[in-house]
Amino acid sequence: MAVVVKPRDAASLILLDDSADEPRVLMGKRHSRVSFVPDNYVFPGGKLDAHDSEIDPGTAFAPEVEKALAHAGCKVEKARSLALAAIRETREETGLFVTEPGALKGPVTGTWEEFHAEGRRPALAKLSYMGRAITPHSSPIRFHARFFLAAASDAEGEIRGSGELSELDSYPLTEALKLPMIDVTEFMLRELQARARGEMHAVPPLYCYRNDRPIIMRRKKA
Repeated sequence: MAVVVKPRDAASLILLDDSADEPRVLMGKRHSRVSFVPDNYVFPGGKLDAHDSEIDPGTAFAPEVEKALAHAGCKVEKARSLALAAIRETREETGLFVTEPGALKGPVTGTWEEFHAEGRRPALAKLSYMGRAITPHSSPIRFHARFFLAAASDAEGEIRGSGELSELDSYPLTEALKLPMIDVTEFMLRELQARARGEMHAVPPLYCYRNDRPIIMRRKKA
């Protein structure tokens, strides 16, 4: 029997600009040599790093966001670590950061040293929760990814790719949907379209697979 790989925790940050008639979203193209979804367009993000769980940002989610994450089975400490991973990865991959003035607590290493040196801390209150997705059992590389959303106007800095993502740009949703991407990314883009039409579901979804066929699960609102 084939060995099923345990999915690794991961997080993405969707930066949405809805100031124009059609919302725009920040996306970039993964390198052709990476092992997971090469040449596909994605939102900034990546796997949870051990140091993300050691940082105390001194900020908190909005109550409704914390409740939505808890309803999805994610305890506050884990949810906070995942949000920090999304903010850190966005900084590393795009040069943009969602922060506020303040000092970090806990062991400060790697990219977190940049935040600390600038006197900035992740602004969790600026994030909302879009949903999560789990890679199918048949995949040799699996992730349990949570998708956070923030307004593009809350992101500071200038876009400067690190080499992990190319073609970084803020794409209109209809144009973004024409780009090469995996089904999870397409699903989240369509959730953004529904949100723009005022049709966003009250309960963030779980996008997963049964017998390698995608299914969308939405728990009843608590």
